[in-house]
Formats: sequence, structure tokens, C-alpha cells
Amino acid sequence: MPNLLLNLFVGTLMISLTVVVHTFGLIAVTHVMNWITGHARIGGHRSRILAMNTVVIGIFAVLTAEIWLWAVCYELIGVVTDFPTALYFSTTTFATVGYGDVIADPHWQMLAALEGVDGFLLIGWSTAYLVAAGIRIGPFRSGEHF
Repeated sequence: MPNLLLNLFVGTLMISLTVVVHTFGLIAVTHVMNWITGHARIGGHRSRILAMNTVVIGIFAVLTAEIWLWAVCYELIGVVTDFPTALYFSTTTFATVGYGDVIADPHWQMLAALEGVDGFLLIGWSTAYLVAAGIRIGPFRSGEHF
């Protein structure tokens, strides 16, 4: 029981931290996207493709930072043997791929499961943001079907 409570405590802290990172990361992406659509011109037209590319790369950078935070956590508490393994394990867990070739220390398996839930939610949030950006500044319009 103490291990479960510790897993839940650490997992709650990590989820809270990644939500804060995600919030500020998407705010930053929005500012950059707005600047690009307001200032960048290609052939006299606003660069919607450049703005959408910025959104995708920005989201990828935010998700990467969150994966690295989980990996650092795993390294600090000894969930896996070394940092490269922690980073690989975190990436596959966050993306909910879960190959199973690297397994968390049995005392920290619930923590790894919580990272999977966190990744699922943050990737979903990112997808919703990307769709909204595509409708707002990209090549898509609300109500169109493709």
C-alpha cells in the first residue's frame, strides 16, 4: 500500500507539472503563430503553411519537453537503469505504444501507467489545439469535410 500511495503522489505531481508545461507551451505556440500570420509574407500573402508548420513543430517540442521531464523523474527515483533507457521508456509510455522491451521497476509500475494516461490526455489536447489552429489560420474552414 505505501508504494501505491507514493506512486500516486509522484504521478499526481508529474501530471500537474506537465499540464503547466503544456499550458504555457501552447500559449507560446499561439504567440509565435500569431506573429507569423501577422508578419511573415510569402509572395505578398500571409504564410498559413509556415504558421501551421510552426504549430506542429511547437506542439512536438512541448510534448518532447514533457517526455524528458518524465524521463528525469524516472532517472532520479530509479525506475529504470540509466537515462537513455529512461528516455526511451518515457517516450514509449507517454505515446502509449508500450513495446514492453523495457519494464519499470515493479515498485514504480503504477507511476508508469499514470504517465500513459498523462500522455494520452496531453496528446489529445494537442490534437484539439492543432485542429483549432487549422480552422483558425490554416487551410481548413469550420464545417468543411475532407
